[in-house]
Amino acid sequence: MDSAGQDINLNSPNKGLLSDSMTDVPVDTGVAARTPAVEGLTEAEEEELRAELTKVEEEIVTLRQVLAAKERHCGELKRRLGLSTLGELKQNLSRSWHDVQAGQKTSAALSTVGSAISRKLGDMRNSATFKSFEDRVGTIKSKVVGDRENGSDNLPSSAGSGDKPLSDPAPF
Repeated sequence: MDSAGQDINLNSPNKGLLSDSMTDVPVDTGVAARTPAVEGLTEAEEEELRAELTKVEEEIVTLRQVLAAKERHCGELKRRLGLSTLGELKQNLSRSWHDVQAGQKTSAALSTVGSAISRKLGDMRNSATFKSFEDRVGTIKSKVVGDRENGSDNLPSSAGSGDKPLSDPAPF
């Protein structure tokens, strides 16, 4: 494949011309020819695989050449538009800075929501309804734990509950 003067169809007759550095890309097709046949392959299969390998290697060379031509074209367009690497770096840094600021705003908003939820849960815990519920659970716990400490594993019956005074509910 003679690619030194090949036009790669980039809308310009000169864009397909490659520099010497790209045509010197080594593709070692001799290694495949020197290696012994893999066991289990017929001679026809081996020949077919070698032909496919050669074709793929040629495609790789062509793609490298096309990429180099596209990169040159891109550089030329940027130069004509007055874009520079420094300008692109400034844009990237500016965009990153805005992203960081947005992240900080999001973090602050989530922190505010977390504080509000925490405050509401604290208010709820101090409410009369929650205190009443907590007292009832504490009373039941005291009855169960008190009976177990006295050697009885039975839950107190409702008939015998009037005989003993209730102790203060234990906090959790």
